[in-house]
Amino acid sequence: MSNWVGRTATEIAAAVREKRVTPGQVVAEHLALIERLDGRIGAFRQLRAAAAPAEAEEVAGRADLAELPLAGVPVAVKDNLAVRGEATRNGSAATPDTPAGHDHVTVARLRAAGAVVVGLTNVPELCVFGTTEGPYGTARNPWDTSRTAGGSSGGSAAAVAAGMVPIALGNDGMGSLRIPAANCGLVTVKPGHGTVPADIGNGDWFGMSENGPLATTVEDARLMFGVLAGMRETGTPGPATRRIALSLRSPLLGVGVSRPYADAARAAASLLKEAGNDVHPAEPPYPWWLGTTALAHWTAGTAVDAAGLDPRRLARRTRVHAAVGRRFVESVRSGERRERLRRVMEPFFAEHDVLLTPALARRAPAAGPWHERGWVRNLLANTNYSPMTPPWNLTGWPAMSVPFGVLPSGAPCAVQLVGRPGSELELLDVASQLESLKPWTRRAPVSQG
Repeated sequence: MSNWVGRTATEIAAAVREKRVTPGQVVAEHLALIERLDGRIGAFRQLRAAAAPAEAEEVAGRADLAELPLAGVPVAVKDNLAVRGEATRNGSAATPDTPAGHDHVTVARLRAAGAVVVGLTNVPELCVFGTTEGPYGTARNPWDTSRTAGGSSGGSAAAVAAGMVPIALGNDGMGSLRIPAANCGLVTVKPGHGTVPADIGNGDWFGMSENGPLATTVEDARLMFGVLAGMRETGTPGPATRRIALSLRSPLLGVGVSRPYADAARAAASLLKEAGNDVHPAEPPYPWWLGTTALAHWTAGTAVDAAGLDPRRLARRTRVHAAVGRRFVESVRSGERRERLRRVMEPFFAEHDVLLTPALARRAPAAGPWHERGWVRNLLANTNYSPMTPPWNLTGWPAMSVPFGVLPSGAPCAVQLVGRPGSELELLDVASQLESLKPWTRRAPVSQG
């Protein structure tokens, strides 16, 4: 292993600031690993093999190098966010191959903090599904390459889990950060609405989509979240005892949670209780209409994003998803159901500081050409393994995925933490408790092979 591959973003930035290593050396080592591994993983749609080293040299020459929170840290960016000089393909052959004239605001914030963008990562077409595959490749879970990395931030998650970058940028409209993070053993936080600039697609899926970090440690996730949110200080002394509700029930009718994920949530609850938190079982009042509401918003967001694209160049599953969603666009745009859901959930979160649930219902589907399969088959595969994430996009409240334990296959398991508006730092504190109580292996062994 090289000297800097496998280090955390926090460690790399400290070393660069202290001039113990140059940004150019750090970036070169990570690019070399990407070249060696990505043929097996499929994390990247576009590698910036020439541009990234040049930009690393620019970081090295900055007068404020000693103050940069992400000095010289290689970062990967999900391919639905603009990176200056690169096309944003959004996983589709129907999108224009035109270089972006400027960075997305989150990319600009990362660069201002000293990060170096080494590449753009694979996503499913228009970032619709919880598996990542399409014309630019298939993103596989580095822990088990027979399985999908998840989606839609699958390429970003795979890149971090394999050690190809220490952190990556993704976003989450129905679970698109939390799903691949749970699959790949990573920490992520989907911020609450308005905390981090969104500007994703054509209207942020009606305000449900949020940009956020993917990292191997809570410290790195906190660091990157602070940069994205424009926070100078992300440390916060939490209360001595938090009221944590444990729920194992799927929010969606007819979908059950498998034993490994339920057991992981129970074990996490037990550890948090032993650490002094007030933890007890409690069921959120999920309404019966939650599933149909989630489907309407999910499909309507795709309908808006697909408008203006040549349907002949879209995969069939995307065309059908958008066609279903067109009938819901106007009702979804009103926001009535989302506001109703918030009103239903607010009393529960007045009584509890944090909700702890399984992150997923079962392990991820096998990696494969899901983009060539029918819409119903994709819909069922996604719903059956990831029913836990959509409610918190509909409410617009913060939620995290945190590694916890392992599945029978040896791949990582995970739990989800959910909080009321503005509780991102509190959720990160609880995640840090879990990390200290039950540390996880930070990188998949594929990166060391």
